[in-house]
Amino acid sequence: MSSGEESLARAEELLARLEATRAELERLSQAEDADKALDILTELAELSRKVEEELQRAKRDAETDAQA
Repeated sequence: MSSGEESLARAEELLARLEATRAELERLSQAEDADKALDILTELAELSRKVEEELQRAKRDAETDAQA
């Protein structure tokens, strides 16, 4: 597996975590647990940042592979 494929696989894993975390936030919003909801929002922001990093890494790797 190339490094670009590995980055895409990690991004897919992070997206799955992002969706699970988003579902947890929705559940908490119905339970009106504001403190926990804020923690989940922070986690969503971090996961989103990591997904973006992996996608950028995959893009760079694909560009490098294309030039080789």
